[in-house]
Amino acid sequence: MRGFFLIIFSTLTLFGNLIPRDVLFSNPDKAGVTISPDGKYLAYKAPFEGVMNVWIKTIGKDDDRAVTKVKDRPVAGYFWTYQDSQLIFARDYNGDENMQLFLVDISSNKVSPITEKGVMAGVLKLSKKSPDELLILTNKRDPAFFDVYHLNTKTLEKKLVYENKEGFSDFVADENLNLKILSKRDSNGGLDLYFREKNQFTKSWHYSLEDADQVSMVSLTPDGKTLYYLDAQNENTASLKSYNFESQKKETVFASRIADIQSVSVDSKTNKPQGCVVNYLKPTFYLLDDSLKEDLEVIKTFQKDKELAYISKDLKGDTWALCFYNDKGPAEYWLYDCKTKKGSFLFTTNKKLEGYDLVSMQPVVIKSRDGLDLVSYLSRPKDQQTPGPMVLFVHGGPWVRDSWGYHPYHQWLVNRGYSVLSVNYRGSAGFGKHFLNAGNRQWAKKMQDDLIDAVNWAINTKIADPKKVAIMGGSYGGYATLVGLTFTPDVFALGVDIVGPSHIKTLLETVPPYWKPMMSMFEARVGSLSEPKFLDEISPLTKVDNIKKPLLILQGKNDPRVKEAESEQIVKAMQEKSIDVTYVVFPDEGHGFRVPENNIASNAIIEKFLAKHLGGKYQEIKNEVKNSSAQIVVGKDHLE
Repeated sequence: MRGFFLIIFSTLTLFGNLIPRDVLFSNPDKAGVTISPDGKYLAYKAPFEGVMNVWIKTIGKDDDRAVTKVKDRPVAGYFWTYQDSQLIFARDYNGDENMQLFLVDISSNKVSPITEKGVMAGVLKLSKKSPDELLILTNKRDPAFFDVYHLNTKTLEKKLVYENKEGFSDFVADENLNLKILSKRDSNGGLDLYFREKNQFTKSWHYSLEDADQVSMVSLTPDGKTLYYLDAQNENTASLKSYNFESQKKETVFASRIADIQSVSVDSKTNKPQGCVVNYLKPTFYLLDDSLKEDLEVIKTFQKDKELAYISKDLKGDTWALCFYNDKGPAEYWLYDCKTKKGSFLFTTNKKLEGYDLVSMQPVVIKSRDGLDLVSYLSRPKDQQTPGPMVLFVHGGPWVRDSWGYHPYHQWLVNRGYSVLSVNYRGSAGFGKHFLNAGNRQWAKKMQDDLIDAVNWAINTKIADPKKVAIMGGSYGGYATLVGLTFTPDVFALGVDIVGPSHIKTLLETVPPYWKPMMSMFEARVGSLSEPKFLDEISPLTKVDNIKKPLLILQGKNDPRVKEAESEQIVKAMQEKSIDVTYVVFPDEGHGFRVPENNIASNAIIEKFLAKHLGGKYQEIKNEVKNSSAQIVVGKDHLE
């Protein structure tokens, strides 16, 4: 739920200098800049007829043009192939998350479908050696499992490479487009890696459940002899390691004891790691390749107070597209020439946002009742001196994390008069395997206790008024909201549930078919369908009688992860018990709201709901709901 889009229009407000919702939650001006392999073009996402599409421009020229023209939903993602004139982009339909792949020839503007509509697909491997060839994944044959196909981008001919009847979930291929490593979960939620040996795959490495989710493949060298990967075996945090297939020797390249390595940048020619990011309170970049030291020193002179988010390089490594970010404004993009050591500013993601006075995001560490460090992020109104209303904003996942940086929800809610606290409760990723595994089988239990401990911290430090604390979130955050109002009904003043499950049994019964290979992990970390009593124990639906505070539920009708029935069943149960609820459905959305009009409408409804019950400021609702697909199924009168 953290990837909501941004942009801007001016509108009247009821109170003072409010940042218009359009500024925060509509399309960005431009975003996601990358550079072509030959260093000739920049590509980026920007609106075309109001919908985010892919654009390109020749570096040094003002010849920007849209090369995709999708008109209903934003392009989900794109990237260059190693053929300079080709891009691949992905899109879904009405939020179903079945990503269809398309090939774009920028010289002819021809767009060709690579995979079928209604089928989940992705790109597995591009090859510098064979720029007109790649490997793709698709679950057309069996919705539960992805098969591997070879694709020729000139002829669009597909050929089956690997029929995945064994239930493998991840694949690694070399520069010759040969599969090298396959992986799958075992019956206990652990992970087995199979290495290719003499044209057959042999189980070579095993990770227990405790270690399995710290494992990530980074890169293979072009000769296929050395693998770079992350894991936390025999330690707490995930470190960067290398493995030589011939000598079978493992070496640690870089390790941090503070937090897991979050990301690794690799050389575009050698595939060797050049740097990595460790993110505890804030991200820290560690240089691994001294040949880049001079360039990074130059880059620091124009990044100012911003953090380096990513670098996109051409194949020679001569020209870089840079993205910088901070917590108080839009991201900005620069172009850097390694030969001249000069950089030039390109643009920010949101020009109109620059005119507003935004607040900083403060990292804080809160102690849980049993002594864990909960890395959290607090944003407060600048003039707040006494306890006031607060929104506990709970991240989804749950096996992801909140991070420092610009967050439109934090800025929006603070601007309306609320403090905002985001908590990395146990089970969140990035803080080592002990913290991650401390959340096993703790849904609605210790994971929820961490959120309550954070609320108590905010009350004790005179940040939050104990009578004016709201809980809000999407996906797992929506579930935590429902737990908050049913398990601890006196703690929160209200709840906003966005696509959250209401019963774990029905959630596990209806997950997308391609999650099947991961079900042993879900059973180990959450609970099993074979233990219905335990699943009842941790499900808000079984405790609907306890709800006594206002609840707003927002749902995408086509959500493949948390089905519409999850919201419908708790709304029905509340109605049967004459408990007030407000329920809004978006018929053209899935797991979250990606159409800008829907995103703005959902937040207009949330804003009015918060203002009614917590007394914050709000921007008048005019045509936002009318211009969206929102259907207020139950409780329209609660928004008046």
